[in-house]
Amino acid sequence: MMPPSGVDLAKLLDGNEASKALRTQVAEGVLQMQETYGVTPGLAAVLVGDDPASGVYVRNKERACAEVGIFSEVFRLEQAITEEELLQTVANLNNDARFHGILVQLPLPDTIDPLRIIESLDPVKDVDGIHPVNLGRLVGGTPRFVPCTPAGVQQLLLHNGYDPGGKRVVICGRSQIVGLPLAQLLMQRREGANATVTVCHTRTPDLPSITRQADILVAAMGRAGAITADMVSPGTVIVDVGVNRVPDPESKRGYRLAGDVDFAGVSEIAEAISPVPGGVGPMTIAMLLVNTLSAARYSIHGIH
Repeated sequence: MMPPSGVDLAKLLDGNEASKALRTQVAEGVLQMQETYGVTPGLAAVLVGDDPASGVYVRNKERACAEVGIFSEVFRLEQAITEEELLQTVANLNNDARFHGILVQLPLPDTIDPLRIIESLDPVKDVDGIHPVNLGRLVGGTPRFVPCTPAGVQQLLLHNGYDPGGKRVVICGRSQIVGLPLAQLLMQRREGANATVTVCHTRTPDLPSITRQADILVAAMGRAGAITADMVSPGTVIVDVGVNRVPDPESKRGYRLAGDVDFAGVSEIAEAISPVPGGVGPMTIAMLLVNTLSAARYSIHGIH
């Protein structure tokens, strides 16, 4: 859908461009650590089964680690692995000094309880920031590892000059890995936060009446095109976290990626909007690199 002639489109919140500065900082930090302490930050990724999307995500993370000098290894496990076998894998990685960070790629097979696996991670190696200890520290205002996607959303906003401080932020979605930790992050009493946050979900009545009040609207609902133009007020800043596969017979893959926001319609109204792909995704990976470097520093200087 092409916009009508003369319509001013929203500024694009380019995650590829914004993540470059973070990756440069991480690469410099890695080099300094190697030269000063002889330590190379290490990241272990655990991939269970052959889910195509998970495979792509892990390959992208592996490539990003190589670009900044982080040592990484992917542990590819069979779909039929038992919960106890996966727990043993995590335990081995907890005790492996080569790895300062561990991530278990979700989703896991239905036969495995993801919470039990997450809780088995050493919290000081939980660079995804989803262990209950790390989530609790975030709620308490002393975060160690902030979940990567919420941290990426925050940094994407700040990089583009949209400080959440004093703004009305509406988050659509209450997942444990995006919506809830993002709300906690943006409510922190610290620079880059201090927002007034509303979290909406499937039981929220009259959702458009709330989304239209947002200065900053974050869509993390997992449903393509859920946020439409009539749900957005002029001048709103939109961050689209959704990544949905939409059938597309014209694509070689038979599908295309789409966000939770109707990009064509909303971009005619909003002040700024992040694209899918190329928005939050690169920022999520960049924050994983930041957290892995931080975990390596903790291993040298101690936990605080």
